[in-house]
Amino acid sequence: MSHLKGRTLFITGASRGIGLAIAKRAARDGANIVIAAKSNVANPKLPGTIYTAAEEVEAAGGKALPLKVDVREEGEVQAAVAQAVERFGGIDILVNNASAIWLAGLSGTPMKRYDLMHQVNVRGSYLCTQACLPHLRKSLNPHVLMLSPPINLASKWFQHHTAYTMSKYGMSMAAFGLAAELAKDGIAVNALWPRTVIDTAALAMLGGMARPENCRKPEIMADAAHWVLTQPARQLSGQFLLDEEALKRAGVKDFSHYAVSPGSTLLPDLFLD
Repeated sequence: MSHLKGRTLFITGASRGIGLAIAKRAARDGANIVIAAKSNVANPKLPGTIYTAAEEVEAAGGKALPLKVDVREEGEVQAAVAQAVERFGGIDILVNNASAIWLAGLSGTPMKRYDLMHQVNVRGSYLCTQACLPHLRKSLNPHVLMLSPPINLASKWFQHHTAYTMSKYGMSMAAFGLAAELAKDGIAVNALWPRTVIDTAALAMLGGMARPENCRKPEIMADAAHWVLTQPARQLSGQFLLDEEALKRAGVKDFSHYAVSPGSTLLPDLFLD
């Protein structure tokens, strides 16, 4: 399958950034997109809502269902999945993109921040996968994609933000375990992570560690995700993929157009040596 036409994607955190870019790329194929995110009211500090995202998805050629969903709330997730199935007839792909970030050490991490990261990143991804599972089992080429990194146990990736690292590695561990568990159902579960820092609203959370001109655009992750999600589910699962690696396997050789400022030095993302 080289396209996502007619496929239904349930994407968490799709009101902006990488989630929205993945949604719009799938929409170009004529996919159905469930935009499951918290932002239903405009925020001057963060661009985009589920409704503006829906407009962009439909302008790109897809069908959109904007749903206000807090992935920490089991009832909201279950209700959103039910609405998605009622509207589109099923769910073929789940993209666990919603994520919370707080880059601080032990003394600088209030427990409410610790709880938020673990509830959104780990529990939310697990919950959404569980809720979508009965419908994924009915799909002809079902995929679950975690936006999480390869697990790198070097101490430098823990010492400055242990809580965040634990939460993202928790997503990756879920991807690894669920890939094995769901193999019998033919459901692919993979993780995707950017080689370089991506220019999104979350960039501000890096505390000045990266400037936009040293980043790539979210479209590189969208194109990489598209390649992953169009592969035969029984042939690509349990993988920790970087965006560059996925696109090279898709035949891409020139990555310059993904840079915010072509020719500028690109910064590697967290968790990559």
